[in-house]
Amino acid sequence: MADKVKKILSRPIQLADQVVKAADEATPSKQDCAELKSKTEKLAALLRQAARASSDLYERRPTRRIIEDTEQVLEKALALVLKCRANGLIKRVFTIIPAAAFRKMSSQLENSIGDVSWLLRVSAFGDDRDDEHLGLPPIAANEPILGLIWEQIAILCTGSLDAKSDAAASLVSLARGNDRYGKLIIEEGGVGPLLKLVKEGKLEGQENAARVIGLLGRNAERVEHMIHSGVCSVFVKILKDGPMKVQAVVAWAVSELAAHFSTCQDLFAQHNIIRLLVGHLAFETVQEHSKYAIASNKASSIHAAVVANSKNSKNKPHDEDDEHIQVPHPMGNRDLSQMHNVVTKTIAMKAGSKEVEKVGNVENQSNNVGINGFSKQNHQLQHQQNLSLSGVSSKGRELEDPETKAYMKAMAARALWHLAKGNLPICRSITESRALLCFAVLLEKGSEEVQYNSAMALMEVTSVAEQDTELRRSAFKPNSPACKAVVDQLLIIIEKADSALLIPCIKAIGNLARTFRATETRIIAPLVKLLEERETEVSREASIALTKFACSDNYLHNDHSKAIISAGGARHLVQLVYFGEQIVRLSAVVLLCYIAMHVPEREELAQAEVLTVLEWASKQSCMFQDEIIEPLLQDARSKLKLFQSRGSRGFHGFNQIQK
Repeated sequence: MADKVKKILSRPIQLADQVVKAADEATPSKQDCAELKSKTEKLAALLRQAARASSDLYERRPTRRIIEDTEQVLEKALALVLKCRANGLIKRVFTIIPAAAFRKMSSQLENSIGDVSWLLRVSAFGDDRDDEHLGLPPIAANEPILGLIWEQIAILCTGSLDAKSDAAASLVSLARGNDRYGKLIIEEGGVGPLLKLVKEGKLEGQENAARVIGLLGRNAERVEHMIHSGVCSVFVKILKDGPMKVQAVVAWAVSELAAHFSTCQDLFAQHNIIRLLVGHLAFETVQEHSKYAIASNKASSIHAAVVANSKNSKNKPHDEDDEHIQVPHPMGNRDLSQMHNVVTKTIAMKAGSKEVEKVGNVENQSNNVGINGFSKQNHQLQHQQNLSLSGVSSKGRELEDPETKAYMKAMAARALWHLAKGNLPICRSITESRALLCFAVLLEKGSEEVQYNSAMALMEVTSVAEQDTELRRSAFKPNSPACKAVVDQLLIIIEKADSALLIPCIKAIGNLARTFRATETRIIAPLVKLLEERETEVSREASIALTKFACSDNYLHNDHSKAIISAGGARHLVQLVYFGEQIVRLSAVVLLCYIAMHVPEREELAQAEVLTVLEWASKQSCMFQDEIIEPLLQDARSKLKLFQSRGSRGFHGFNQIQK
């Protein structure tokens, strides 16, 4: 770096020397040239001082811009002074140099002196500075904020750790307050020093630097720049070994970067960040349930198989099409020791894990007293095992205050939420870990922010699973304890219908519509009840979720359509079609059409005058904005007319509809 700085300084120093020499030889305007010479000598001295301190002079945009501007000023000064060296009487007579030219050049040299002086001060280490407030360099007079950004970046490069922390805090304020300031921070070379501070700074400095990175990551182009600067490896290192307060801010920053630049999802995943985030999510959440200590993705699939087999061995053989066996709630009071011993032994055999085998031996020795009779020493061994499997350092984590722990979980869930969005491999990694069970537990017991982020993460994971059959079948089997725990919590929130979690939970249940069997009637009724909600968004999302149960793509659409009708869905949908806002009306019509197509013989449809409703809807112009609705309306009306005409004897009130 010092060699580069010396190289760009060599040309201005040569020009300054030439100006001084030419000023000595000047004949006309000798006094003006003497003034230019004096200022040029002062500038040359500063440039030489900068060259001697090139190892301390940070190579960023300010240095290059100031030196380039100074070089241009010296070139103009040399041209002006050379005119004063004109020989001969005729040349002296006809060479007229306005006094204003000398005044302007003197001012420009003065500005260059100020710029180079500021550059030397701003590059000095903390105690070597002459003053605390450096002020603005003349070059930044037209844009004062640029000088402030330069100063803070310079402090990040050369200041003490405390000064760097304060500089990062200043950049947080700038990046948060104005999007253009964030762009300037990146353009002026702030990312590298910030990442270095995240790795090597004090606690407060690390937090501030990570927060700046997150605030800068609100633009895809900037995120890409930070990815190339090595943000992934730095963040992963902190999530593995850093202080929890810094880890929480880093997790938030990861969520910001992933939310604004989806390409970085895979890059973070390649650095194994999913395992680290799940480890933070599981800390003091599920590790006390030893049967969920999964050593690897491979072990996860083994664990699922063992759980299923252990249940099947106690029950009668089930039909292959019946994938929805009722199982005990994973958080309930059950004898878990036998199941856990099977899991740990299987993992030890298949994965060759000595640590898991050791834990299994310890628990085998305690099997006589049951899982609740573990000694304190064995419990600590299991606790350490869970932490080591997560890949997250356990040093000092238990001593953190509850607020920090809750914030860490909230940010870990937020990061998983944005990393999972539309990304199949990451969703597969999440479902093969303990994350689903963690989300279920946190939905029940977490803080408000933790609950919301967990619900959003589940919504994104289930959205991907809805589109991928393999993921849906492997991760969301209804006989899976983790899946059952998730569904139970989603239904509890839907039934309460009084929190900010309602919308993502409705969407998550709708995304899982193909996983429920026909006899799973507890899902339909709470969703139907939400159709009469006063909030437009809730009614709309409920109708969209129910449509996923009743649509033709769902193999059990007939059974689900009957369940919707039995829960009073026809009456609610008719009211939404007539009186709902347009956005709700469209989704209600689609659901009503599917129900009418699949079970047109139901008496409730005739009683609710659904045929009349669909006839009315087909005449509304708003219905033709969506190309899907018109053919649906046509099919539904024809089915209703056909079945109602054939079975009119069984319909009460059908004559009234005909009239």
